[in-house]
Amino acid sequence: MRVSICHCLACQRRTGSPFGQQARFRRENVVISGGSSEYVRIGDEGSRIRFHFCPHCGATVYYEPEGLDDDYLAIPIGAFADPSFPAPSVSVYEERMHGWVVVPEGVEHIP
Repeated sequence: MRVSICHCLACQRRTGSPFGQQARFRRENVVISGGSSEYVRIGDEGSRIRFHFCPHCGATVYYEPEGLDDDYLAIPIGAFADPSFPAPSVSVYEERMHGWVVVPEGVEHIP
């Protein structure tokens, strides 16, 4: 559906980096297999996100944003381990973006 980066404080804390990045997919186009550990985090605006982690290494495998969880799920870009993965098309919570971060040209900006 889309590739996005999020500059919210919750994503910064969760990833240990200045932003989180995700690819959002329609749930019907993704097959989930194997077990996961789950953690529910409350975002900057109070919405809940259910994160699913590998029970062996702790890597985030996918997550389900509240309100979108019936139709979509998000997979962190790093989970693909593919440097040629498409660049983001959306950048959100930019009011919390670190001053040195440069967002690619042509990206939709959501303050």
